[in-house]
Amino acid sequence: MNLKPLGDRAVVRPLPKEELTKSGLILPENVSKDSRLEGELMAIGQGEKISKLGLKVGQKVVFSEYGGAEIKIEGQEYKIINLEDLLAVIE
Repeated sequence: MNLKPLGDRAVVRPLPKEELTKSGLILPENVSKDSRLEGELMAIGQGEKISKLGLKVGQKVVFSEYGGAEIKIEGQEYKIINLEDLLAVIE
């Protein structure tokens, strides 16, 4: 992937999230697409605020459900997210 976010933005690859119903059925990724709030940082902008956070490519993050812009490159979905839409780092 050759995508470089500008300013205080990051490119996140949403992680698939399997959901289990009360009866034990696993819902496939496409059924629960809107509930995916976790992702992997693929690229980080050079903005002043985002660089102070010490984020690194490869970290797992939680992001706002409705934040960012969706983009598809080579069949893979990504989100370009503003700093304000990044909520937490998963350690």
